Amino acid sequence: MYVRYEHNNNTYEGYMKDGLVTKLEGSMFENPELSDETVPASSVTLLPPCQPTKVVCVGLNYLDHAKEMNEALPEAPLLFLKPPTTVIAHEDDIVAPSNTGRLDHEGELAIVIGKKAKNISANEAEGAIFGFTCANDFTARAIQLSDKQWTRGKSFDTFCPLGPGIVSDINQKDAKIQLTVNGEVRQSSNINMFIFGVNEIVSYVSKCMTLLPGDVILTGTPHGVGPVNSGDVMSVTIDGIGTLTNALKIA
Repeated sequence: MYVRYEHNNNTYEGYMKDGLVTKLEGSMFENPELSDETVPASSVTLLPPCQPTKVVCVGLNYLDHAKEMNEALPEAPLLFLKPPTTVIAHEDDIVAPSNTGRLDHEGELAIVIGKKAKNISANEAEGAIFGFTCANDFTARAIQLSDKQWTRGKSFDTFCPLGPGIVSDINQKDAKIQLTVNGEVRQSSNINMFIFGVNEIVSYVSKCMTLLPGDVILTGTPHGVGPVNSGDVMSVTIDGIGTLTNALKIA
């Protein structure tokens, strides 16, 4: 998988496989070559796998979650944004202010854009996608409900963990997604439960805003969304990608 990492106080992009990280020559979005510089994965600190200019999120995109919420199926993807300052890496802490009230986990599949895309069709969308990673669309639910819209409750710094790295492809017809809290399964579904598929989502977003390399689209969360408390450890696991783990701290 493709990663961004820190080693000896320097930041690099690399490819991680079999416990080793190989430095890339050039940007991961520009057909880079593997260098001769390889280090053990245990010796690096993983960073967010990309640096998006925006994180576009899709609400209510799982059939099981719509049923759980007793909501009618949307006729088109429901979009909202998280700012890039929400993005953190695998094993970074989610830090929530003490006055935020109820805080919820939301495990999700994230699409990473690899090429500039505007007004593209669903058939063209595959060529704009660089790959996929795990995400947690962390939410201050009490604030979201009191504000009666989603921006503030979704946008606190650290509220969008991404990682551990980016894979170029997954089995979109059969990939299990699971979120655990302190080892207990809270969310378990499959991305074949999507209401709107990956290519359809990318096309739809591109008809609203220009997508740039490194931008991220979160594809919605399955059933089982629920609250977490300070010290809880959340892990999002998706078949073909791996596991993203973050702990919650209350500031």
